Amino acid sequence: MPNPARQRGRQVNAFQALALLLTFALVAGVSGVLAAGLVLPGVAVANGVTDITVTAFDDLPTELDQKELPEKSVIKAADGTLLATFWTQNRVVVPLTEIAPLLQQAVVATEDKRFYKHVGVDPTGMLRAFVKNQTDEDGGQEGASTLTQQYIKNVLIEEALSKETEAEKLAALQDARGASGTEGYARKLREAKLAIALEKTMTKEQILEKYLNIAPFGASVYGAESAAQYYFTKPAKDLNYLEAATIAGVTQSPTKWDPVLNPEASQTRRDRVLKLMNEQGFITDEEYAAGVATPLPDTLHVTPLKQGCMAAGDVIAGSGYFCDFVTKIIANDEAFGATRDERIGLLYQGGLTITTTLDPGMQRLADAEVKAGIPVDDPSGVASAIVTVQPGTGKVLSMAQNRTYAAAATPGTREESVNFNTDGAYGGSGGFAPGSTFKPLTLLEWLKQGHSLYEQVNGTARTMNENMFTTCGAKGGNVPWPVRNSEGGAGMMTVLQGTQQSVNLAYVTMASQLDMCNIMKGAEALGVHTAKPKPDGTTTPSVNPSNVLGTDSVAPLTMASAFATFASGGIYCKPIAITSVQNAQGEELPIPPANCTQAVETKYANTVTFALSNVWKGTASKVGAPPFPSAGKTGTTTNNEDTWFVGYTPLLATAVWVGFSEAPRPVQDMTVNGRWVPNAYGSTIAAPTWKRFMTQVLAGAENPGFGAPDDKLVFGEKVPVPSVVGKSEADARATLQRAGFNAAVDPTQVPSTLPAGTVAAQNPSGTATRGTSVVLTLSNGQPPAGPDPNQPGLPGWPGNGNGGGNGGGGGGGPKP
Repeated sequence: MPNPARQRGRQVNAFQALALLLTFALVAGVSGVLAAGLVLPGVAVANGVTDITVTAFDDLPTELDQKELPEKSVIKAADGTLLATFWTQNRVVVPLTEIAPLLQQAVVATEDKRFYKHVGVDPTGMLRAFVKNQTDEDGGQEGASTLTQQYIKNVLIEEALSKETEAEKLAALQDARGASGTEGYARKLREAKLAIALEKTMTKEQILEKYLNIAPFGASVYGAESAAQYYFTKPAKDLNYLEAATIAGVTQSPTKWDPVLNPEASQTRRDRVLKLMNEQGFITDEEYAAGVATPLPDTLHVTPLKQGCMAAGDVIAGSGYFCDFVTKIIANDEAFGATRDERIGLLYQGGLTITTTLDPGMQRLADAEVKAGIPVDDPSGVASAIVTVQPGTGKVLSMAQNRTYAAAATPGTREESVNFNTDGAYGGSGGFAPGSTFKPLTLLEWLKQGHSLYEQVNGTARTMNENMFTTCGAKGGNVPWPVRNSEGGAGMMTVLQGTQQSVNLAYVTMASQLDMCNIMKGAEALGVHTAKPKPDGTTTPSVNPSNVLGTDSVAPLTMASAFATFASGGIYCKPIAITSVQNAQGEELPIPPANCTQAVETKYANTVTFALSNVWKGTASKVGAPPFPSAGKTGTTTNNEDTWFVGYTPLLATAVWVGFSEAPRPVQDMTVNGRWVPNAYGSTIAAPTWKRFMTQVLAGAENPGFGAPDDKLVFGEKVPVPSVVGKSEADARATLQRAGFNAAVDPTQVPSTLPAGTVAAQNPSGTATRGTSVVLTLSNGQPPAGPDPNQPGLPGWPGNGNGGGNGGGGGGGPKP
């Protein structure tokens, strides 16, 4: 174990410190570290060269704590395209076999030509440096550290940088870097003892490999591999002698000799390295002459250093937001570490290779079409976002919005770091009210409870009451709730028609026949949750009647994933953006799983899809159906603040949202993308954007059809309708309800011999689908004028079998 750090002793002069250091080096080189540690203090004291105590020297460590070096991490698209790089130090660790021998030779020639001869310290070099530094009138300092000592110094600096507090970090850095004069020699004494010990446990090749990976080779470049990639856009193993000399010259003063920042100074330094290489036989006289005659800028092929997701959009249009989403997954998911700090540290220092689900071609189209719907610089300021998920896998294939990604503290106009497509924890957005795109979740519960698409419900706008709704088995309070229809619709209609035309009252009526808790549990099974925690701290869907019309704030990614469940025949997959993470050693790390499950029986999913495939005949009729099987739902909130289209095919599920991102604000009476919009609906901008994008993405692809719906769920099961003619309205309603039917009363009463207010006729009267609304026609109590004996009509009329007329004409009508 490394010895504990000692307290500083009394100050000594430079000569005394160097004398002690030289004595140590000489003894250690002959007799080893142990002998030097025992002999040196006695020698020093006997000769009176220093007042440093025996314990001061004994406390110097002999073991070096070598930790894994920080390495840069990369995020890649699904096809391997590099999206972004993250680092605290831009480094890629490689073995010595992956570093050109010419670079190894150039570094040895420049930094430590006796590297293969000494035992970790070089007494000759120390004395030479001391003499020069004492006699140099210009004040220049010559180093005396070997490559082994330089490696140790860099390890100590890395250890200092890992300290938790800033004070600890600064103190450790001061200790590692030391200073000129006495403290500098004291630091070298520690390095010398460590160096000799290290060389007894590691080979020269191992030490050189470690040095070439840890050393800085520029203002923001660490290690030989990153230097080669940055300055010359090639791996370190392929460097020629000119390139090797350039890199080898940098490490003495990484900023001063940086070829990009200071090309003239760097060329002077490179030429000095070439001279040393020539003198030591690593290059020929001809190579040296040709090298110094070559301008350094002519040899550079720089790959600009771009860190973070702001660089991603330069590679694949609009991908900065997806990249940011991936970084938030790393930071938030415990698969990558126990604490947030650990996870962020892994991203910036762990040398990760993160392969994602992003499809570059699809991403470019998504970015183009969301900005075609509403340009970034549109004067309206209306925002829009689009996200696509693959049904059956949960893979997020594209993610874009009509903003420019910028993580700057003071972003410019229409520059934005908030990701509109994701939850708050994964991009900062609070989500948006989904409006009518939430209705299919009520439809799902409707079908699960045995109802059908052809059942009839009342779609007329009217005031409801919360006591008409059941929540977890209990009726609501007596609270009036006026509900209107955004896009028209009135009267009795089938559920299929109510879905096609997105009739609010049709769905509110359906919800009144269900349990709100079951509706929201079904939504939760499809991954639906609020984008940010609600006041009670939960993110589960709100259990209240108004949420049937989509009042919670959710993320577009959430809606795309929910609808992908219908597309896949009922399989829900948690959305995923990462397919592989490898650490610096190439080992696969655990990643967040999609956890795909059969959340909905296939018959229900396919029947919901059948209903939603009629959207092109309903609220999206003006948009027109795409040239492939598809289904979807428009969505519009009460005052046109948020508008949506969430649609899918068996291959892709895509959500498009349109609205103001800062706060709910009606998109009404304004010009958007050059078009006057009195009231924005889901079919105004969102649906056309979806269609343009999906048509291009799926062009040329084999687009399969959806699975067939369940006939019983579409048409219902026909059963006998009880006859309620002659009953009071209340009794008729009760009878029909017990048999599974609903009742509606025709407002126009008809003449009949039956008592006023009783049922004179019903429609249907034979068989019908359970849940159908039976229209009741009530008697006004007035006998019909001019009865027709042959009229096969209402009971109680003259001439009918149960009538009381006088007959005639040979016995008249049917007998009772």
